[in-house]
Amino acid sequence: MSRGDIMRLKELRKSKGISQLKLAMDLNMNQNSISRYENGIREADYATLISFADYFNVSIDYLLERTDNPTFLSSTNK
Repeated sequence: MSRGDIMRLKELRKSKGISQLKLAMDLNMNQNSISRYENGIREADYATLISFADYFNVSIDYLLERTDNPTFLSSTNK
């Protein structure tokens, strides 16, 4: 995997039974972009990472495999 992979994007998408096309349509992107993000050909900017995290209700750190905990840490959980 390259440095730019959103490592868990494909895993999350498949676990929800969502196609690349469906995800792209839901997020107002194109399917080719989703494929490029999943394969590390294209790096996501902050806004895109936030969109994916919000869509799957996980943290950005979880998407990038910086943690195995998919939940957000709120200020009360710190």
